[in-house]
Amino acid sequence: MELPADIVLENGSLNEALIVKRDALYQGMNGRFVERFFLSPSRSYIFKPLTNNDQLGKEVWIHDHILPQFPAIYPKIISYKICDDPELNWMILEDLGTLNHEFNETSGLEVIKWMAWWHSLPVEKISDVPTTALKPRFAEIIADVCSFKDAFLEQLPELGLVKESMERVYLLLEKNQFSNRKVLSHGDLHVGNFSIVEGKIKILDWEHTHLNLPYWDLYHLIDMSHPLFPKKVTHDHRQQLLKEYVDKVTFELESDLFMREYFLFSAVFSIWMIALIKKDLQASALKWPEEQLNRQFSETIESLKQCAEALVC
Repeated sequence: MELPADIVLENGSLNEALIVKRDALYQGMNGRFVERFFLSPSRSYIFKPLTNNDQLGKEVWIHDHILPQFPAIYPKIISYKICDDPELNWMILEDLGTLNHEFNETSGLEVIKWMAWWHSLPVEKISDVPTTALKPRFAEIIADVCSFKDAFLEQLPELGLVKESMERVYLLLEKNQFSNRKVLSHGDLHVGNFSIVEGKIKILDWEHTHLNLPYWDLYHLIDMSHPLFPKKVTHDHRQQLLKEYVDKVTFELESDLFMREYFLFSAVFSIWMIALIKKDLQASALKWPEEQLNRQFSETIESLKQCAEALVC
């Protein structure tokens, strides 16, 4: 059944006269809300205005140019408008139903299976893929982490981290040149962007898709913490997911080297995240509730501990 032509008004808002019910799902970086709306008690859709002004038009481009070669692991865009005014940009997507965002053995392995699949796509055959992400490039993250090395090492007692372990991370970072393989990366694969629906994995929000190191998606899935979605990772679970990835990708990997590079990538990214979360906690206006930021802070420290310890083996 087609959507009414006037379901979205000229000002970029939903037409209240046609809607039976609407529920806010989450608020974007620019303050606008993604919503589920109903045209009847059994007919619902997702309304997604532009939630990050820097991403204008990107999700539609990815949906039209890259995702058609994917299996049905993503919600389809039904209608959209792109224009120069960010306030007037919007999309309507199919509604996958109530989503349970949980990182566990089942969901992690399902995401890894499909991640290995899209990482194995030949990127030379995909033209015009963005090369930048929501966050800085990893080279910039490394530069940041090196620039505040002394300040970070001074904080180790209050963070509960061992100095020798962190110094080893910095030493390896100085010596290590990460493999330069680039893959198609989802770009923002935190827990809130995937869910198992009727036994099948669904992966959301592809607007940050770009070319990056394989470790980028892996870190976001396994070790990236998020204020809204609690996550605990054990060493064994991390090993299981990384081994599954190595087994599933179609390009050749030297398993031990790949694992060590991931642990170093994760440790460096976590050091950068710790500084970022600490800055958020010290801000006059908190982006997230303090309790959630403190939990995210603790989870990031724990991931850093585990990955730094794995570098000793």
